[in-house]
Amino acid sequence: MIPQVNKLASGEPISDNRRNMKHTSFILAALLALIQPIRCLGDEPADNQAAKVRPVPPPGGMISEVDRLDLQTRVKQLGDSIERAKASFSNKPAGLALMPDVQIFQNAVRYALAHDEFFNPTNEVPVARTLLDLGLMRLMALESGQAPWTSATGLVVRGYVSKIDGSVQPYGLVIPTTFGTGSQQPLRLDAWFHGRDEKLSELNFLNGRLKSAGEFTPPNTVVLHLYGRYCNANKFAGEIDLLEALADVKARYPIDENRIAVRGFSMGGAACWQFATHYAGLWAAAAPGAGFSETADFLKVFQKEAVNPPAYEQKLWHMYDATDYALNLFNCPTVAYSGEIDSQKQAADIMAKALAAEGMELTHIIGPKTGHSYEKLAKAEVNRRMDSIMAKGRNPVPNEVRFTTWTLRYNEMLWVKLNGLEHHWERARVRAVIEDRQTVRLELTNVTSLTLSMPAGLCPLDNGTKPTVIINGAKLKAPAVGSDRSWVAHFEKTGSTWQNVTQPEMASLAKRPGLQGPIDDAFMDSFLMVSPTGQPLNEQSGAWVKAEQRHATEQWRAQFRGEARVKTDREITDADISNHNLVLWGDPQSNQVLARILDRLPVKWSGKDVTIAGKTFTSTSHVPVLIYPNPLNPRRYVVLNSGFTFREYDYLNNARQVSKLPDYAVIDINQPVTPRAPGGIASAGFFNEKWQP
Repeated sequence: MIPQVNKLASGEPISDNRRNMKHTSFILAALLALIQPIRCLGDEPADNQAAKVRPVPPPGGMISEVDRLDLQTRVKQLGDSIERAKASFSNKPAGLALMPDVQIFQNAVRYALAHDEFFNPTNEVPVARTLLDLGLMRLMALESGQAPWTSATGLVVRGYVSKIDGSVQPYGLVIPTTFGTGSQQPLRLDAWFHGRDEKLSELNFLNGRLKSAGEFTPPNTVVLHLYGRYCNANKFAGEIDLLEALADVKARYPIDENRIAVRGFSMGGAACWQFATHYAGLWAAAAPGAGFSETADFLKVFQKEAVNPPAYEQKLWHMYDATDYALNLFNCPTVAYSGEIDSQKQAADIMAKALAAEGMELTHIIGPKTGHSYEKLAKAEVNRRMDSIMAKGRNPVPNEVRFTTWTLRYNEMLWVKLNGLEHHWERARVRAVIEDRQTVRLELTNVTSLTLSMPAGLCPLDNGTKPTVIINGAKLKAPAVGSDRSWVAHFEKTGSTWQNVTQPEMASLAKRPGLQGPIDDAFMDSFLMVSPTGQPLNEQSGAWVKAEQRHATEQWRAQFRGEARVKTDREITDADISNHNLVLWGDPQSNQVLARILDRLPVKWSGKDVTIAGKTFTSTSHVPVLIYPNPLNPRRYVVLNSGFTFREYDYLNNARQVSKLPDYAVIDINQPVTPRAPGGIASAGFFNEKWQP
């Protein structure tokens, strides 16, 4: 039975656990008085017309030339001061490590100026001045050897440098008053994902995080507010934002690894469903509210959109559809919330069906007669249940693990890690049970390689003998448990036979974790755009490449809020090849790096023809795009002629923001570029597990 908030026992104490958070200084309080609320935008059925796509972010308003000149001057002054300070901190790593906490303020105003993102100039121009004041205050403190915000309680904003593009990304914190009182007791952490707001520039994000503690502030808990790289429902680079920001917070605050929760509402609820199911082993609990949990049904119900994409795109839904990963909630206690009359109740309803198919029942708190918001008593009940779960915390080595995935991008659950699949984009399943102190039993489907790993002090197996591991009925002897009560064992499947191995095989041309495609996967790690400097094979394809590279670079900044690294083919160094996924623009004649590796790629390309997967097209009107292990460094990708693969039409609803192209495609550039595609898709497909067509 789905719990209803109106069925709570009368007289049961309920508290929403909200706590007033005090500011850390009079100056900060005065500055924050200028901050105003941000109006949120939502998706609309009118956004189903690809020929009438409104821009995201929307156009900003006009600011006066006096204000613009003043802000530009102050941004430059703060930027110059930051660069001088960084140079003076060259032998002071602690100071350099804190510089992102200053840069977030300068960047927020710089971006708003450069890209006309003052959406409400009357309110936001004063906010911009406030942020620049705060940045200067922090920089002056750093230069004097102080960093008071690092020990502050209440509302704190900080930043980190992303591995993806080297950008400085902001995040907000609510730090409990118990922090810094002399106790270093590890703290609970709740990660919160925000709702959709197309005007959520960096400036407005910092504005909000310096003003409001947010929806939930449990006692003695750090609340981490993710920017998520803007408005993408924490997908792709927005997904990595959580992992990077969380790592940064763990490095700076005493966080209890076994008491971390994920929470969110609306678009943030969708993000929460995604993280709860894809990374279930990391969290003590999850509390998604509203949002969406898959693509196809949500767009039909909420967006009233007919959805019938090509087969390869439907396969790619298996990357982010939380319904496909519902089994993983066996490992993550989940408390869902919906308003009774909210159309986004669909997300939890369809997840309930997916869980029921796995023999589980979703705990779904429903706010009676409530639309798209938290109902007071239902919210209190969500808090009560979450607090109870979080008090117990996560068990990092449970006796049983159940796990499903469709891609090695998501390959780990607690003490089970997959290293190889028989077929990507088909369901892989794992049931791993510690039967007794000497036996582990595994039931596997669509798995060819895996590692079992239990950290020091936590392995429950007997260290007096070598454990027996039973895989699909076959008994194998595994390495002994270490004297520190840790245990690691690797297993590979050859043909139909499983065997214990010293290390998992990592062949240079095999799909493996972090090197499995599709094209969008290259933009979830460090990447470098490589521009051509030579003459293209033909004028038409050269013009298309130039326009698509410009589009990819501009849209990376607009949608993922970073500045893509760009070099010419003549500037690429061995360090670049070692450190980045290379995104090569051009053709074998115009791009020297592409010419260097073409004979080791699964494509033939001349001035006459393009051939891939046994199909040949004229190169005067066709351009190949693909992802592949870089022949110069098989630990990294090379991508040809593509940025992330969803486009302007997909920006209008977050459920559309999924991969639109697989591992390779051939673009018919005689067909027009549209808000949905870079041209006609003449052919598209996936490479097999050995990266062959």
